This record gives sequence, structure tokens and C-alpha cells, in this order.
Amino acid sequence: MIETPQLTQTADIRFLGRLLGDVIRAYGGEALFRRIEYIRSASVDRARGLVEPNGVDSGLDALGLDDALAFVRGFGLFSMLANLAEDRQGVAAEPQADVAHALATLARQGIDADRVAALLDRALVVPVLTAHPTEVRRKSVIDHRNRIAELMAMRDTGAAETADGDLVEDAIARQIALLWQTRALRRERLYVADEIDTALAYLRDVFLPALPALYARWDRAVGRRVPSFVTVGNWIGGDRDGNPNVAADTLRLTLARSAEAVLASYLDQVHALGAELSVSTEQAVVSEGLAALAENARDESHTRDDEPYRRALTGIYARLAATYEEIVGHRPPHPARIAGEPYADPAAFRRDLVVIAQSIGAPGGAMASGGALSRIVRAVDTFGFHLATLDLRQNADVHERVVAELLAAAGVEADYRALGEEARVALLRRELASARPLSSAWGRYSDETRSELAIVQAAAEAHARYGPACLRIYNISKADSVSDMLEVHILLKEAGLYRPGTDGGALDAAIMAVPLFETIGDLERAPEIMRDWFALPEIAALAGARGHQEVMVGYSDSNKDGGYLTSVWSLHQASRALAPVFAEAGVAMQLFHGRGGAVGRGGGSSFAAIRAQPPGTVQGRIRITEQGEVIAAKYGTPESAAANLEAMASATLLASLEAPTLSDADHARFAAAMGAISADAFAAYRDLVYGNDRFRTFFRQITPLPEIAGLKIGSRPASRTKSDRIEDLRAIPWVFSWAQARIMLPGWYGVGHALSRTDIGLLREMHEAWPFLATTLANMEQVLAKSDLAIAEHYLALVEDHEHGAATFGRIRDGWQRAHDGLLAVTRQTQLLERNPALDASIRLRLPYIEPLNLLQVELLKRHRAGEDDPRIREGIELSINAIATALRNSG
Repeated sequence: MIETPQLTQTADIRFLGRLLGDVIRAYGGEALFRRIEYIRSASVDRARGLVEPNGVDSGLDALGLDDALAFVRGFGLFSMLANLAEDRQGVAAEPQADVAHALATLARQGIDADRVAALLDRALVVPVLTAHPTEVRRKSVIDHRNRIAELMAMRDTGAAETADGDLVEDAIARQIALLWQTRALRRERLYVADEIDTALAYLRDVFLPALPALYARWDRAVGRRVPSFVTVGNWIGGDRDGNPNVAADTLRLTLARSAEAVLASYLDQVHALGAELSVSTEQAVVSEGLAALAENARDESHTRDDEPYRRALTGIYARLAATYEEIVGHRPPHPARIAGEPYADPAAFRRDLVVIAQSIGAPGGAMASGGALSRIVRAVDTFGFHLATLDLRQNADVHERVVAELLAAAGVEADYRALGEEARVALLRRELASARPLSSAWGRYSDETRSELAIVQAAAEAHARYGPACLRIYNISKADSVSDMLEVHILLKEAGLYRPGTDGGALDAAIMAVPLFETIGDLERAPEIMRDWFALPEIAALAGARGHQEVMVGYSDSNKDGGYLTSVWSLHQASRALAPVFAEAGVAMQLFHGRGGAVGRGGGSSFAAIRAQPPGTVQGRIRITEQGEVIAAKYGTPESAAANLEAMASATLLASLEAPTLSDADHARFAAAMGAISADAFAAYRDLVYGNDRFRTFFRQITPLPEIAGLKIGSRPASRTKSDRIEDLRAIPWVFSWAQARIMLPGWYGVGHALSRTDIGLLREMHEAWPFLATTLANMEQVLAKSDLAIAEHYLALVEDHEHGAATFGRIRDGWQRAHDGLLAVTRQTQLLERNPALDASIRLRLPYIEPLNLLQVELLKRHRAGEDDPRIREGIELSINAIATALRNSG
């Protein structure tokens, strides 16, 4: 007897699914609707166990190419609508992941408000948006999706009509019809400017309104005005690592567009505030400061003679409009009626707003706190004139070549790259102690060197135009030495962003050099490198003056290098080992977590991940990358953004202030065991992935990796070089490709081998007492639940070496079974996600919609690779990649 698992749909999913069916019938015809419905119902019956897996015709064979394309679009749209419905129902949200609950938890543990306030005074929590290419959907599709979300929220209130007079349900159906008729695939590869525009939409439309509203909530929860400790960062336009399309002009573009957006928002808010503050001197008394501000505005409209707030705001608007014109380079859409002097910086703008707030906020009065004025002050504190802090990033190898060329051209050192580390450090320190630049306006340099010099010069211009908050950090990929960081200081010095002191010490470094430790070996050496870094007197002085130093740890490449378990354990150990190094230096540690969407690239719950960090490593300061499909999922609307930002903030409070859950003795015991477990997992993973040269061919054939490259979802190449080695492939296509074939190998392989060699009693004790292992296995459990080796076996037909393919797939299947069985044994469950029924239902709801997509994708790949040149085959493959990624949600 086949067990029938319960598959349920929320009312929202049923409603949206019905509308989608109506749209397909109306625009595709009854015959197409019936064919798609047959495939859907047959797949659902198989998933429910009502029939044997091979006991019913899938219906796919009856599809011609045109109908196949329509089928893929339909299933992809259903998955997107199901995601929307679940997000609305809070399936993706985590219980008690908010600041109010965090404060209550800390209070129960005896941590008083003063300690919380002291932490918040030095705290920093930053999601950093990146352009990593894992978002397969076009922005037009996302926009329609967000409009449906708005209409569904309107429907929740019982509203029958929109503000425009349309029936709400008709408006929803119209948006779904537009989705059906919107091209799902990009025709042209994205340019960096496109990525900048996409990120700007989130920054302007979501973060700008969401964060001030959140701060109002947090102020009430804490009982005082908290500092603006949660801000937003951005890599798009500044991340040059492996992307030749990012240069000085793109850096200028992203900063200019960001400033334009935030200043335009301030102008709109000040204008609205002027309409609201109709206070008359006939009815109220104003402060001397406010009266002076109103007088200085020189507003000659006599209708406002008794309305000092409106006159003051007229003057503020005029100054802000002048600031807009000075910074952006053209007049704002709604110019001021009177002339004004530009603000020197955001602080000057804020001071004028505070004058208004202090005048209008009579103690105990209804206007003493909150409201639009409070929100704009908070926005200025949070976003300044730059909106989001932009990071720079480049590969250490590039810096090495550029610095070598500069030193040679200046006659300082003919062959810098031939020097050992000690000699390099000595030479670089001498150069940094000198005010003399290495570059010359008349020098002849390579294109690469000219480009890197232009970048730092553009950064210096940005500091002068937007203020230093616009750009604070320079990330160094593949950093593995002190000289890698000193080389960045050399480049910054060329633009005046590093200025030596008269005694040879560092007078100022306006931008912080941040090493990115990515591979397993780099992570192991990170504490030693940072100890040597702080041992340099000028660096110790610089870090001490700044108060903190950031280190970035990379999840993606460490996973590709050593497998899931070794990656997360190496990151955990590196973070823990770095803490005493920073403590010895008297410098606060700020970790920057380079996480992806998929578990194999550090994905999973941010709330759980932050709370699982080693004790003493968060210290109130953390930055985390957000990319691709994760940006849309977490920050697609102000409401979802608020929930996710709140989760990050509350987890940071808890991780920083809660007492450790493990004793030192238990941690030492568990760490010793985890070291052995990690070594076993590492050996199994390396043997499979790197132990046989034929594995890379197997990987490229069993997954749609070559076809993914044609998706045009990002501006940078899939590989760092033209090599086909796995080492040279970027981590995103590595993880994304395995997910498409439903193998998801980077998220679990090797773990089962290691668990099977470890005492089950010890593993259960570790799982129950140690957040690190509990979170690690919970993330892996999600991956195992989304993988399907029976579906994956269909992809085996794409591997040309049948014998080697079968043998390798057999090893993968055995590894999956070991991981599955080991996880269930450790967690004392009888099936995956037994203790997470909401996520279990969410995943199982999607499985009937993913399976036919996989089966069709395999057949289209066969035809494509056999040489068939019908463009509909290629389109079908790309649509199926799009649809499967949408259904899996976090596949990159």
C-alpha cells in the first residue's frame, strides 16, 4: 500500500491558481489548458502516491514544441504565484525573529537595558546587495508579481475596488494575464547599468520607506531613540572581481543614481511635510530657532506670514533643491520657487529638520515624536546623501600586477612580483610612509593599471561629492597575505585616500582594506595573517583610531573547494580563531559574510545563521551579502524587507549579548569531534570531485551548465578564466547547475560518509546542545528535501561515457542515501522535515510542478546537444531553467 502524504494548498494559492488557469484557457485556448491540466493532475497524483511512479502517462510526449513552451511558462508562473502566496502567509517568516522578542529574551537572562543600549551605540548590521547572477526573472516579471502582492493585500482588507475604480479581483487577473503575455527571458545580456537600475529600484522603493518605519518600532521597543545601526550596502558598480565591465564610469553611475534617488525622496518628503505643518502663530508658539529658520527662507508669499513652519520648509526645500542640482548635475523635477544655498553635508540638512522637530514637539504633546518629520530625520541618519554605501572589490592578483607595474615605472623596484612576502611588506611600508605618489600623469601604463588608477580616483571624487559614507570598504578577493592589503593602500594613496603621517605612521585611510578569505586553506591561515597585519605599528594605530577592522569570509569558494560540512566548519573555526587576535589588538571585529542563496553557498535562515555564530564573534557588527533571487524574496516589498531586516537585527542582538549555551569543556569536546567529522567529509568530497579528471566532464554533461551560460542573467562571465577546470568555475554556476538536475551535490555530499563514522550518541548530544550543528543540519535537510535522485537519474542519459557516468552517479546516490539516513538518525526523525511541517508542505506542494519541468528539460537537452537547431528547443531549455529555479526558490 502506497502511503499518501497530505498535500494542501492555501486559499491564496487556490485563488491565484484558478485565475492562472482562466488566463491560460482565455489566451492559450481550451486544448492547451486541458493538456497542461492533464500533466499537472498526473504529476500531482504521482506525488500523492495515488499511482505508481511509472503507472500513468505524464502527458509530456503529446506536447509539440509550441505547447511545450506554453506548458513551461504556465508551471513557472504557478510556482512564482505560489511563492507569493506563501510569503504573504508568513511561511518564509520565522517566529519571534523580531527586536521586541529579542529584548524580552535578554531581559529574562538578566541583561538590562543599559547593556542593550551600549551595544546599539556601537552596532552595525548591513545587508549588502550584490549583482551575483542567480535571479533568472526579468524585472518586468518581478514588477507584475509585486503589483499582484499589493492587490492581494488590498483584497485582504475587504476592498472591492482599487483607487482607480477597478474591481480588485479583476485587477489581479489582469496582472496575471500580463505575466502570461510578458516575455520571460532576456534577449540581451545584462549590462552593469541594468544591474544598477534593478538594485536602485529596491533601494528607493523598499529600503527607503521600510527602514524609517522599522526604527520607529524599535524606538518604542527600546524606550529611547536608537542609533541608525541598520543600514544598506551595495556592491553593484563597485565589484570588479572577474567582471571587466565594471570600471570608473560604472562606479560614478551607481553613486550618482543613488544620490539622485535619495535626494528626490527627501524633496518629496519635505514638500509633503510643508503641506502637513499648517501650524499658525495665531494658534501656537514657535521656538526662536524656528522663527529664525522661517525668516532666513525669505519666502515672500504673504499667505504664509502666520505659518512659520511652512516658510521654514520652503527654505529647506530650496536649499535641498540646490544640493540636488550641485550633486546630481541638473535641476530636480520640481525646482524650488526661491533660491537657496546647497547644504554642505547631510548633517547640515538634519540640523534644520531638528530645529523644526524641537519647536513643534511640545513635551507630552501628540507631535512630540513620530510622524513624517521623525521619519525624514531618521532617513537622513540612515541614508545620508548617498542612499547605500558602495563597496569596492578586486582580485588580489590584479593589485599585485598593478603595483608591480607602478613600482617598476617609478624606478623603485624592477621586479616586485619576484620578491618574497617579507621583502614585499618592507617595500610597501616604505612607500606608504612617503607622500610621493608612484604614478605620473605622463606615465605609460597598461590598460589594467590605468583602469585601477581611475577607480581609486573616482572613489576620491565620490568622497568629495557625496561624503565619505558613500564608500568605506575595499574588499580584496583571494587575499592570503599582509602584502595583499598593503597593495590596496598603495593604490588608495595614489588618489589621496591614504595619507601618511609626518612620523611615517598612517595619518588617515578613508577607505578600509578588507581581506576576503575564501578557500579552506585561506580560512585556516586567516588568524595568522590578521595577527601579522595588526603587528604593523601604523596599521595598529589606524585600526585603533577607527575602532574596528572588517574581515570577509567566503562561503561559496570554500564550499566548492572542500564541500558543505568542511566549508561551514572552517568558517566557524576561522571566526572563532580570529576573535582573540582582534582582542589582543584592542580592535573590534566586524565579520562580513559572503553568503549566497543556496545552502551550498551559505544560504538558509539569516536569523539562525547569525545566532549560530561562535560566541564573541558578532560583537554587534555584521555585514551579509544578499544577491539575485534572495533580494527579490527578502526585499521585494517593504513588508517582507521589514521582516527580514528585523530578523537580522534581533539575531545580532541575541548573538552579541546572550550567554553561550555551551560550556568551554563541551565546546572543546564537540569541536574535536567536528574536526574529525569535517576531515572525513572533506576526504569523501575531494575524492569524488577532484579525484578523477573525468568528473568535470561528467558534471558538465549531467547538468545544464553549458546552457545556463546563455541565460543572460548577469554582466560577468561564468568562469574567471577560459579553463574548464572546476577550480576556475565560479561558485554560482557550480551550485546552480547541480540544483537544476535536482542533485544539489554542494549542499550535502560527504556529510553522510562522515556521520556514518561517528558515534550516534555523541552526534545527537551535539545536535541538541550546539546551535552550530543544529543549524548546519537544518540547512542540509532543506537541500535533501528539494533534491530528487530519481529525477536526477534521467539526466544520466546526457552523459556520453555511460560506464563512468553510471559509476559516478552510483557514488552520488550512495552519498545522498548516507546523508539522508545519517541526518534522520541524528535528529531522531522518521522522515525529512518532520519537525518543520510548514516547510515540508511548501516543498511538497512544488514537487508535482518541478518534476515535469525536469523531465521536459532532459528531453530538450538531448535534442539540443544532438544538434537540433530549432530555436524553440533552446528557448524551452532556458524557460525550464527559469521555471525550475523559481520553484526551488534558493537554487543559486
